[in-house]
Amino acid sequence: MGTLTGKTAIVTGASALRGIGRATAIRLARDGADIVVTDIDGASASPDGLPAKMSLLDELAAEISQGPSRAIAVRLDVTRQADVQDCVAKTVSEFGGIDILVNNAGSLAGSQNFLSTTPEQWECSFDVNLLGPMMMAQAVIPEMRKAGGGRIINIGSTGSLGAEPGFGAYTAMKHGLAGLSKTIAAEFGVDGILCNTVCPGYIATDMHLAANQRLAAEHNLPLDEIKAQRYAAVALRDAGLPMDVANAVAYLAGPQANYVTGINFPVAGGVPFGI
Repeated sequence: MGTLTGKTAIVTGASALRGIGRATAIRLARDGADIVVTDIDGASASPDGLPAKMSLLDELAAEISQGPSRAIAVRLDVTRQADVQDCVAKTVSEFGGIDILVNNAGSLAGSQNFLSTTPEQWECSFDVNLLGPMMMAQAVIPEMRKAGGGRIINIGSTGSLGAEPGFGAYTAMKHGLAGLSKTIAAEFGVDGILCNTVCPGYIATDMHLAANQRLAAEHNLPLDEIKAQRYAAVALRDAGLPMDVANAVAYLAGPQANYVTGINFPVAGGVPFGI
């Protein structure tokens, strides 16, 4: 039996083939948890012309269900409260409760020169990166209280700890997300609910690869040169893999982290956090 056998986890933003959400769902299922994988409907975030997000989610749920864990795919726009409530209701109906929430869905809206960023881009970044995790947490905490505890793991960024030029809105919201985690940890520790922020650095996801391509175009430089410049500050001189982050999530979701709450957990290859 795995360390999470009998537990149920919701993982948001799980459709991307090269994504932290997908890797996390697979890793938690490997530890025995039943999984609800979610994402918004629409085109895949991958530049490779892959199927729509819900098709990818359905395939992921089917892949997980081939093992001992069960999984379902749920369409979820984390910025819509009705979707959030529907996801929680479907999870409870299917699996009987909610033990783990991984707030992974994110947006790079407003990732550009600060003076060029529009209020609409800031609003979009706020809605996805901060409001969505807040609403998800509010929705699952009552269910976790019924179960006598639970784990909420927010996927932040090294941008939760410092700043990199050109990512103003994203950085601001990820700092807010770290504050949200600490608030939840402080208020609900008495209920046995632990909340932490995992802070990935440069991870080879679709979102990160798209950011590299954007920076290369903006600076009129080869992609390899942009990567070398960005990774020069990383002690390991390279990007990590989505499973590196998933392994940290699995630790925080499991019994070995029973006395860990309110922390920022960098998974960053030794990258400095900037200013």
